[in-house]
Amino acid sequence: MSAHIETSDEPGTTTCSGRSGPYREGSCNLEQILSQRLTPSSSLDPNAGFKVGEVILPNGDSYSGTLLGDTPEGSGKYIWSDGCIYDGEWRRGMRHGVGKTIWPDGCIYEGEYSGGYMHGTGTFIRPDNLTYKGRFKLNLKHGLGSQIYPNGDAFEGPWIQGSIEGHGKYTWCNGNVYEGNMKDGLMNGKGILTWKNGDNYEGNWLNGMMHGYGVYTWNEGGCYVGTWTRGLKDGKGVFYPKGSIMPATHELSINVLRKRGLLPDLRRHSLGSRILHSSTVDMGNIKVGVTNDRSRLKNMPLERRWSLEGAMIEKIVGDSEDQVPTEPSVPLLEREYMQGVLISEVVMSGTFPVPSKRSKRRQKKMVRDIKKPGETIIKGHRSYDLMLSLQLGIRYTVGKITPIQKREVRSSDFGPRASFWMNFPKEGSQLTPPHRAQEDFKWKDYCPMVFRNLREMFKIDAADYMMSICGDAALRELSSPGKSGSVFFLSQDDRFMIKTLRKSEVQVLLRMLPDYYHHVKTYDNTLITKFFGLHRVKPSSGQKFRFVVMGNMFCTELRIHRRFDLKGSSLGRSTDKIEIDENTTLKDLDLNYSFYLEPSWREALLKQIEIDSKFLEAQRIMDYSLLLGVHYRAPQHLRSRRGLAVLSEEDAQEDETGSYPWGLVLVQRANDENSVVVGPHIRGSRLRASAAGFEEVDLLLPGTARLQIQLGVNMPARAEHVLSEDETQQVHDVYDVVLYLGIIDILQDYNISKKIEHAYKSFQFDSVSISSVDPDFYSRRFLDFIQTIFPENP
Repeated sequence: MSAHIETSDEPGTTTCSGRSGPYREGSCNLEQILSQRLTPSSSLDPNAGFKVGEVILPNGDSYSGTLLGDTPEGSGKYIWSDGCIYDGEWRRGMRHGVGKTIWPDGCIYEGEYSGGYMHGTGTFIRPDNLTYKGRFKLNLKHGLGSQIYPNGDAFEGPWIQGSIEGHGKYTWCNGNVYEGNMKDGLMNGKGILTWKNGDNYEGNWLNGMMHGYGVYTWNEGGCYVGTWTRGLKDGKGVFYPKGSIMPATHELSINVLRKRGLLPDLRRHSLGSRILHSSTVDMGNIKVGVTNDRSRLKNMPLERRWSLEGAMIEKIVGDSEDQVPTEPSVPLLEREYMQGVLISEVVMSGTFPVPSKRSKRRQKKMVRDIKKPGETIIKGHRSYDLMLSLQLGIRYTVGKITPIQKREVRSSDFGPRASFWMNFPKEGSQLTPPHRAQEDFKWKDYCPMVFRNLREMFKIDAADYMMSICGDAALRELSSPGKSGSVFFLSQDDRFMIKTLRKSEVQVLLRMLPDYYHHVKTYDNTLITKFFGLHRVKPSSGQKFRFVVMGNMFCTELRIHRRFDLKGSSLGRSTDKIEIDENTTLKDLDLNYSFYLEPSWREALLKQIEIDSKFLEAQRIMDYSLLLGVHYRAPQHLRSRRGLAVLSEEDAQEDETGSYPWGLVLVQRANDENSVVVGPHIRGSRLRASAAGFEEVDLLLPGTARLQIQLGVNMPARAEHVLSEDETQQVHDVYDVVLYLGIIDILQDYNISKKIEHAYKSFQFDSVSISSVDPDFYSRRFLDFIQTIFPENP
């Protein structure tokens, strides 16, 4: 949040014109108007005595009043030919003493003058009712003064050479009040901003923005102690919901902060009756909200984000060891932000974050690295040379295409001929650098302009793309979950997946690429695989490797507890693996859950899957799958049945219910786009919730982050266990889950070999249960199966 106090008279500046030029209140030298010495006639005798008279000058100006010789002295009135008037005291031909100036456009100053300048105490009034009362110095506001602005805002406090500077009070016309230090007309230093609704921020400011330590208190009772960095929450902080039993400790902490000079202490800066008003920024639209109990948590707007360094809080606790915190009736929340983005929210058991052994274990678990899938490719690995060639080729490709001016793709950008190749000798060449691979290789890049536009379409920065795949960090090789025998590589940051392709798959992709490009450009929320590059590597003495770079749908801060590859067929669609972990890819018959979505989301999801499957049907593609990732909000409840997690004893102790106190919470969309976590290559629109009046919403996960909800990404749902015919269960299993899904394996066309496979298996098995079927039938069966996974809400 940024608040700005205007001290300029713009807009609404009144230009007061005198004989010597324009005058701007608070910024011009009044002597330019009246001239330094008024001499009605050069022929008058300066040695003459006092006299009263009237002098009319040749230019039309006139003076009437007391003269000492030929110079105005005492009281007199000077009228310029343009109508500007000064009536008051004079000394040696200059305005000196008390007087009043009226400009032709209606500006008025009445007060003290010295040496021809407004100097001393006076009142300046503009025609638009801007009124300043206070001290002047050499025509500039200087010293204590009060100013009422045309819109009704008001300020009283110190001015230095025409600018607000020091400790003062600014009152907005809408009732908001700031009292504290200012510099150059902006809130700077320590101060308190109180909103009309009773909300209050007490802390530090920099150039009109919250910056440093501060405490935000809601009128309904909750408060937050934290730090800001240029208006953004940055670091750790503590949120005290309404109902927390912490008055004594809270007051102690605030007093400690005041004592150390980290928070304002207005008792040292009391202005008494001199303080009148406050600022010209309209803050009526700023919304500040907080949740006070579980039933209201879903309405928490979180437009404001704060945090406090953990060490600071611990130090305060250290200073108040004699104050024993009482257990709050409502849990406290420790939040952590990074440049305004909520990255962690942990429920605390005490008034201050004094970590217990249990909470320390929980926090340790949150920050420790979860074992990533795959095997890191290091020197000596079977794929090491291939990785080096791949990284060097992609770096060369992106570096070559990026400087070319962006343009729309043309028909000539598609097809096998829209490619180029480059030799990479081990010792390097004029165009390529030397490399560490064991032998020379030839690099081929397919349709570079098309894939460059696809990357930009999905908001992928070229530098980030190269750093993710070609940086110092090695790739990871995944074991192939399918029958294709493809090799999968994963970038170290999990953003991109690289898959080796057969020659037939490359041909399919090149054939369908124009329609694919049009499809993903037309449908922002498409769920089909996102392709970012198609390449080939041929070592000088080895086989060719063709591979495609794709987006990883499971690139998320949340743990994917279960992965499913779903086709809608049943023959061979189960996992034989006895031990199931988070990296196991399960199949259709392993899924014993239904997922219930918000009705409008379910409708949008099924509609998009139908659109995507119809596209694949038109391309004569079959054998594709819905890849489904499930994050359970309470994984400690998962039982040792097929398809569910089995936690170790250590995990069971650390993943206690307290880590997931409220499950899933929907909040209204954040105004600050930097306040939510989005996917690495997300382009689709946000989802709206009927429960929120069909407004766009985010997903708030206590203990994790605030996530942007889009089709197939960060989708909250309710998972209900589906009993098989031989199962009986007393308790109905229901879990809060977050879903990630997309359509993968879209490069298998219904060719002659698949037709033969279909005919052969149809003699042995039910044709409905096999995977190899006509694309039309495959599409219908696939959609019917998806509808059973996401049934209508009862």
